[in-house]
Amino acid sequence: MPEAFEAHRSHLFGVAYRMLGTRADAEDAVQEAWLRYAAARPDAADLRAWLTTVVARICLDVLRSARVRRAAYVGPWLPEPLVSRLPAADDDPAETAVRAEQVSLALLVVLERLSPEQRVAFVLHDVFGVPFADIAAVLAVSPANARQLASRGRRAVDAAPAARLSAGADLAEQHRVLAAFLAAAHDGDLAGLVRVLAPDVEFIGDGGGLAPSARRPLVGAHEVARFVAGVFRQARRRDPRGEPVLVNGRLGFAVEAGDLFVVVAPVVADGAIVALYHQLNPEKLRGVPRPEPAAAWPPIPPRPAPGP
Repeated sequence: MPEAFEAHRSHLFGVAYRMLGTRADAEDAVQEAWLRYAAARPDAADLRAWLTTVVARICLDVLRSARVRRAAYVGPWLPEPLVSRLPAADDDPAETAVRAEQVSLALLVVLERLSPEQRVAFVLHDVFGVPFADIAAVLAVSPANARQLASRGRRAVDAAPAARLSAGADLAEQHRVLAAFLAAAHDGDLAGLVRVLAPDVEFIGDGGGLAPSARRPLVGAHEVARFVAGVFRQARRRDPRGEPVLVNGRLGFAVEAGDLFVVVAPVVADGAIVALYHQLNPEKLRGVPRPEPAAAWPPIPPRPAPGP
C-alpha cells in the first residue's frame, strides 16, 4: 500500500504547490492525503485521480483559511521559491527536464490573486486535465459552475503580463539579461539598469515583517532601477556573497549580506526583465543553500555551454 501512494507523491506535491504556493503547506497537504488514503484504503480504478481530488479538497480548505491569515501579512506576499544550485555540465537530462517543468514564480504570483475556487478549478483543469465533473465534486458546485470558475481563472492568468511567460526565456537569454542586470546594478549604472528592465517591470519584495523590504510593489523601469541600485549600494557595505541559482527552474541568484539573506527571481522575456521577485522572509527560505564562503560578487552566472 505505501508503494502505491509513493508512486504518486511527486505528482501530488506538484498539485499542492501550485495551489498553495509554499513547500511546507504543500508537503502537509500531501501528508494529510496519505493519512486519508491509509484510512480509506480505496479500491479506485484510477488511484492518481482519486488522490488528486483528495489533495485538492485539502488545499481548498487551506486556501480559504489562508485568506484570513494573509489579510494580516506585513507587506506583499510571495510564494516560497524552490531553489537549487546550478547543474553541472554533465547533468542528467532527466533532471534537466524535471526542472524545466517546474512552475514559475510568475505564474504562482498570478494564481495568488484568484479566489480559492478559481485557483483550484484552474489548476485541476488547465494544468492537470481533471474533468469538470470531478472538479465540481471537489468544489461542491455543478459542472457548469466548475467550468465557469476555471474560465475566470484562465482569463486572469492570460491577462497578466508575467503569467504568459510561465515557460520563461531560454537559458542563454536568461544568462545574457541577468549578467547585464547584475553588472549595471553593481556599478550603480542607472541607465544600464533601465536598458535591461522592461518599461512596465514590476518589483515585489516579501519580507513578511521579518526582514526589510519594500512595503508595496514598484512598477516602472526608472523606479525599479533606482531601488535596485540602492539595494546593491547597501549590500556592498555588508561584505556580500552571492551565487547564481535556479529558482523554480529559472535562473536567479541568492545573496547573503551580513544577517540578510535574499533569493532573487527575475522573469525574463523579449530580452528584458519584466518582473523581479525578492524573497527575504526567513521563514520561506529555510533549507535554501547559502552562498559558499568563496562566492563571487556580483553573482554573475556562468555562460551556458552551447548546444550540440
